[in-house]
Amino acid sequence: MKNIFIFPLILCTFLFLGSGIVSDTLTVSPSKLDKPSESDVYKDLQGAWATSYTNESGEEVTITTIVMDGFLAETLYNVKTKTFVKTFGGSWTVDKNVFTLTTEWSSADSSKVGTTRDIIFDLKGDTITFENDEKIWTKIDNGKPGDLAGAWLMSGRVRDGKISRREHGPRKTMKILSKTRFQWIAYNTETGKFSGSGGGTYTAENGKYVETIEFFSRDGSRVGASLPFDYEIIENEWHHSGLSSKGNPIHEIWSPLILPE
Repeated sequence: MKNIFIFPLILCTFLFLGSGIVSDTLTVSPSKLDKPSESDVYKDLQGAWATSYTNESGEEVTITTIVMDGFLAETLYNVKTKTFVKTFGGSWTVDKNVFTLTTEWSSADSSKVGTTRDIIFDLKGDTITFENDEKIWTKIDNGKPGDLAGAWLMSGRVRDGKISRREHGPRKTMKILSKTRFQWIAYNTETGKFSGSGGGTYTAENGKYVETIEFFSRDGSRVGASLPFDYEIIENEWHHSGLSSKGNPIHEIWSPLILPE
């Protein structure tokens, strides 16, 4: 679909969220830099990853991260209680086993928007760990195949047969998909405001796209619902039509999200 590099699952997750997956001060020892080439790392990190932890109430919190096209989205949520905890993400670069995340949204701390952070990781096959943390992340899928896998930006809508384009600006609605998982995020890179997010698993075949919601920041009662849509790729844009989670008709246009200069 789109030939853009993808980043390690910055599953730095708690990096900004205070759960201790990565320490505030990171150092890189020479021995840790003897890793595969960058092209190998990009390929191996593409897709979706997951881990979990037990919160103070003794409940399991799931963490999933989608890493595609130089962007990533990470979310923490409680499957049992259908509770959204938090999400963050943005764009990244990688150098050997050190990658840098530039945060575009953070539901837990808007002051992190626009900041960058280096994270050290250790990738072994389909698992990844982070320095100073015991959690082990497991790859869910490798992002391929699929003509919808990648990072997208809402760029327009179709109403009464007419296309209405959305102006480029700090207010964004992003959607990122791996081979099996999706997440959308509404946010403002200028003010740091987070407006909402939802995600879960999806299938896309023969022009039919179906989302199954696993988390929704605005309404946990939507969790478990499956929403069918029609889709078509027209001139490299994703046309997405059907009924929203509220039952309203929609016809959205999504364009490939390009890495910032």
